[in-house]
Amino acid sequence: MPVPDPSDDPLSRERAHLTHSRAALRSMREDVESLDIRDVTANWVNAEVLTRQIDERVKALADLSHTPLFFGRLDYLHSPGADQAEGAGGERFYIGRRHVHDADGDPMVIDWRAPVSQPFYRASKKNPMDIALRRRFGYTGGDLTAYEDEHLSDPAEAAATSKLLQQEIERPRVGPMRDIVATIQPEQDEIVRSGLGGSVCVQGGPGTGKTAVGLHRVAYLLYAHRDRLARTGTLVIGPNASFLHYIEQVLPALGELEVKQATVDDLVAHVEVRGRDEAATAVVKGDARMAEVLRRAVRSHVTMPVEPVVVVRGSRRWRVPAYELEVIVRELLDRDIRYGAAREALPQRIAHAVLVQMERSGEAPDDRVQDAVARNPAVKAAVKSLWPPVEPAKLVLRLLSDADFLATHAEGVLTEDEQKTILWSRPVRSVKSAKWAAADAVLIDEATDLVQRTHSLGHVVLDEAQDLSPMQYRAVGRRCTTGSATVLGDLAQGTTPWATRSWEEALTHLGKGDAVVEELTAGFRVPTDVITYASRLLPHIAPGLTPVASVRENPGFFEVRPATADTSDASDTEVVAACEELLRNEGSVGLIAADARVPLLAEALAAAGLPYLGPGEETTLTTRLTLVPASLAKGLEYDYVVLDEPRAVVDGEPDERTGLRRLYVSLTRAVSGLIVTHAAPLPPQLAEGAGTL
Repeated sequence: MPVPDPSDDPLSRERAHLTHSRAALRSMREDVESLDIRDVTANWVNAEVLTRQIDERVKALADLSHTPLFFGRLDYLHSPGADQAEGAGGERFYIGRRHVHDADGDPMVIDWRAPVSQPFYRASKKNPMDIALRRRFGYTGGDLTAYEDEHLSDPAEAAATSKLLQQEIERPRVGPMRDIVATIQPEQDEIVRSGLGGSVCVQGGPGTGKTAVGLHRVAYLLYAHRDRLARTGTLVIGPNASFLHYIEQVLPALGELEVKQATVDDLVAHVEVRGRDEAATAVVKGDARMAEVLRRAVRSHVTMPVEPVVVVRGSRRWRVPAYELEVIVRELLDRDIRYGAAREALPQRIAHAVLVQMERSGEAPDDRVQDAVARNPAVKAAVKSLWPPVEPAKLVLRLLSDADFLATHAEGVLTEDEQKTILWSRPVRSVKSAKWAAADAVLIDEATDLVQRTHSLGHVVLDEAQDLSPMQYRAVGRRCTTGSATVLGDLAQGTTPWATRSWEEALTHLGKGDAVVEELTAGFRVPTDVITYASRLLPHIAPGLTPVASVRENPGFFEVRPATADTSDASDTEVVAACEELLRNEGSVGLIAADARVPLLAEALAAAGLPYLGPGEETTLTTRLTLVPASLAKGLEYDYVVLDEPRAVVDGEPDERTGLRRLYVSLTRAVSGLIVTHAAPLPPQLAEGAGTL
């Protein structure tokens, strides 16, 4: 009996291509590492810059052993025309995270962002996009173990749900968030590949992939507009450090290493935040009307001249009368430019008035004379008197501690009660001794921008945007005034007293009122039974919002378990037992509880000998359980979740609506299974049929 030729086995051939592709990538990296720059650098500065660029290129060419180098294949039918993606009739392309070529420069793997790769995400039976075959690959670790074919141009083959796609979406995870480059859906791909010139707002419920879409859009924009964004910069803004740690490996896995990450608090860190506002106080400070109060307060430092400026040069004295100085000052005020820019322009305007007089007297002064006059002590003294410097932190300090100063500049903007709400009860001696709250830092950032323009980036991604105040939106908007933004969020998950009421309003505060609002409603990550249960809350927390429809065939594991005893110890024991049960499965487990309950559950886990992590720590194969305060659960996800005492989650917030939103967030963190444990009665909004108004 003849021995089968391994080359006849498609899986063997694909594994061989994977092996050759990894070897080619290794050669590409070795070529970069072997570069000798001694003969091409003119000085040490050039050498440092070039060395850094080479190091970054080497890092970008790293082969991640547990990450597939390619995840799909496209077989084209015909040679595309000049207006179509690059390719040739019958040509085959392997789609992966980065471009790989062989020694002759021929592509072995095509970057997923290239135009020729687009049909992998967009092609369908109705619109095959000239694709004869789309092949998806299954992996275990870094080893290729399976493949699945779709003959898009064959009318005899019925459209079917990809099993490998479902498995990849549902695959258990340990560690930080991973990319979804192999599973991007058509509606997600449209957002990912939208142009750099426009801003996009993505409203997406739990499990719709909005965070991943935003990160992949950054990766795509860096691919399509690398030179421009290399000059202007990109930034991802998340709600907290735990969230940023969770997502920080997504872009490096796609070969992008230069994207900065920050929270809004990081952006406005002009002072040390040591205080905490009451909710009512924070709401007023976060209101967009505070921008007008600050603008008035800054401009109030400008005074009209009452005396002339006399400039002595040699034996001549040049006099600029007070009325002429007033005209100059009013012109600068009418232009409404930054306070600091106007202050820098004022001495030049005064000097120009002197030069006009010089020319009338027959002299011929040049620019050097004007600069010298602008530096004249008399001019400097006048500028200091008419347009004194403003220190933003001191300005905000005075507004919050001086009732008369606040009343003067808040008249007609804030009510008397609102003014009293934000005034400090005790006088503060200095900026350093003040116990600044987070909202105060945002006010200082606004004042800083009124004095000096904030640097603008090329593109900003703002995630979990629904929790920002109008003033925080303005702070983010200042970072992309000349660039674009991707705004990601879910109105139903707003859990701050100032949470966003509508995206139109939020985008106006951001300065991107023309942004396109896209809605993702297909749920890929949250199981059907879980999202159906959580959606009972929607009419109470976000009326009119479209519920997420899970597209997963696997309904997932879901169970609500009342405590068998009323004692707290018995309840904690059952929570621990639920964690132990879920840890028998593969993947990560999150125990989510009201913040006040976390210390008690920590003791119960320790007593049971169950090791656990905090939400900012990375899970490992040996420690897969994370204890998560409900206030930090947003944006995170786990294969399995135990949710402790829903009533306590609701009661932990200042009002019921915010509490129900916090509960909605907590209920939707599970990818494969959820156990809800409770001794106290469940919130009535979760009762069967409670979601029907």
